Amino acid sequence: MLTRLSLRLRIFLFFALIAFGGSALVIAGLTVGYIRLGEAHALNSFVIAGLVAVFAIGGLTAWIWVLFDEHVARPVERLAADLRARAHSDVDQGIDHQIARYLGDLAPAADAVAANLTETRNAMALAVGRETARLAAEKTRLETLLAEVPDGVLFCTPSHTIALYNGHCRDILGESEALGLGRPVSGLLRMGPIRQAYDRLAARDADEGTDILVTTRAGARLLEARLRLLRLEGQETEGPGYVLTLRDVTADLKVQAERAHLLNRLFDGVTAALPDLPAGHPLAALAQETAARKTATDTEWWPMEALAAEDLGAGLAARLDRKGVPLGADLGDTRLRCDGFAITRMLERLALDWAGDGASGLILTMASEGAEAAVLSLEAEGKAPAADTLAHWLDAPLSPGLSGFSGADVLLSHGTRLSPEPAGPGRHALRLSLPLAEPHAAGPTRVVMYDFDLLNAEIPEDLAAARLKSLSFVIFDTETTGLNPQVDEVCQIAAVRVVNGRIVAGERFDMLVNPGRKIPAASTAVHHITNEMVAGAPPVTEALRRFHAFAEGSVLVAHNAPFDMSFLRRREAEIGKRFDQPILDTVLCSAILYGQSAEHTLDALCDRLHIRIPEEARHTAIGDAIGTAEAFRKMIPMLEAAELPNLGALIKAFDRHSRLIEHLN
Repeated sequence: MLTRLSLRLRIFLFFALIAFGGSALVIAGLTVGYIRLGEAHALNSFVIAGLVAVFAIGGLTAWIWVLFDEHVARPVERLAADLRARAHSDVDQGIDHQIARYLGDLAPAADAVAANLTETRNAMALAVGRETARLAAEKTRLETLLAEVPDGVLFCTPSHTIALYNGHCRDILGESEALGLGRPVSGLLRMGPIRQAYDRLAARDADEGTDILVTTRAGARLLEARLRLLRLEGQETEGPGYVLTLRDVTADLKVQAERAHLLNRLFDGVTAALPDLPAGHPLAALAQETAARKTATDTEWWPMEALAAEDLGAGLAARLDRKGVPLGADLGDTRLRCDGFAITRMLERLALDWAGDGASGLILTMASEGAEAAVLSLEAEGKAPAADTLAHWLDAPLSPGLSGFSGADVLLSHGTRLSPEPAGPGRHALRLSLPLAEPHAAGPTRVVMYDFDLLNAEIPEDLAAARLKSLSFVIFDTETTGLNPQVDEVCQIAAVRVVNGRIVAGERFDMLVNPGRKIPAASTAVHHITNEMVAGAPPVTEALRRFHAFAEGSVLVAHNAPFDMSFLRRREAEIGKRFDQPILDTVLCSAILYGQSAEHTLDALCDRLHIRIPEEARHTAIGDAIGTAEAFRKMIPMLEAAELPNLGALIKAFDRHSRLIEHLN
């Protein structure tokens, strides 16, 4: 309860309690004395003495309370109010020391806290302002870059609404009122291929994209699209969003389709005429050569994706099941190169038409056709469709949104034909051949490397005057067949970049090297590189040429650089290149910061800087290069704080420690 009272009131009550307690004790003492004395005439004297003592105690306590209130309680409350004002308001002037001059160092300490708080707040405001300005500048640059991308770009939510689009979308999709933030993608594009591709990718854990063909609702234009999911850490939605890049291929595909139709008609006519030509006629050889070359390019002009056959079968079975036509499908995980939406829609139309013509027990199977193709078979119980009936089915549009695109066009774009064949007693099959996708075919990587701070970086012509943080470094390490640079050779070389004080994760050089000699077992025991591992690797000269290209224009950094550089410089004449850039050594940097008497091994340096190199990566070129890069990155601000602000100052400081290890500048 007392904690709710003010400080001054609590102190007043404290002194009042002292006065009351003291008076009570005096009265109690006088009472005991009077009783023990036993003289009635002394009562007046005891009463007077008691009153004097009580008034004296009350007066003294009140006087001390006034002094305490004036010089302690009130200044403490004033200091608390001043600190609260500086903590929660924009008051930034210093605290008056006189108000608490009797409180020792409390007022200067409070003033120091308030001043530090003001400085911290101002520094934070400046840092936030700088960071906000930097982010705004990066946002502007990214918007500019996105606006200049020649394709249309749509960022879409899991519910298929638009969260971002660039200006080219309006050019590609037309001046449509349906284009806008928060508007559904279905108002612009027919969603069949998009939903099918999205559901297929969302069901997989792999971070991959797929190429599809979509049509616009307005004008039924054909767009080549790439769909990639945006799986982000900490996303709050149940499913991932996705990005669509769009390119109008209506005119290109129309021309290509017409050319393909004409070429097929010409080739069919020539093939039909071949039996009537005399033996050895040059047209026969030309037709055979054309057939071989044509097959390789039949499908290159149509947007294709690498599609798992089991996904194709599952998608087709689901679509047919919704329309009351059961389909069995067991295709495995073989990946086909095809337009998944177009093939699915064509097979769906064929299955529905065939079921309507009396077929039953439909199944979809697949069989290998050599190492580069597979045969899809839509099998059913019942008679095979007649040639004119099958042609009629194939001439029908795949869907209302693809009025100019039929099953025949799907076969043409895939360079294949549909063949009715027997499939056992009372069964027939409609078969078509599709190419297999390349193993582990993957789309373009999603990594984008950038550092917009480089736009503002000015490297002086005199490199020695450049600040360490502003320089580009290549931190490298080598593994060798032995420790003698005169006879041993490099068997692995790896490097990473440090730009603007940060390790660029996506820019690494890691190469096994064929040393042209046997790797001793003792060396293999250290770095685990065997003769079999380097048997097909590039030779030393090629590896060093490629490393020189990677490191050109950057400052080289290594741990115990003279050892590694001796292997590189020995080959300079053979590769026609010189490693003439500045070379820094983390051994010497460690000596500058920790003194020559400290241990300067890579392990010791990493321990001091709390850097962990995984045990399996230690004594591998890339593992040691990354560990050295982490150490050097952390030492850059330490070296600048040690009054070594630029490259020239650091190299001069190396001279003071040259007896520890040679430096190469």
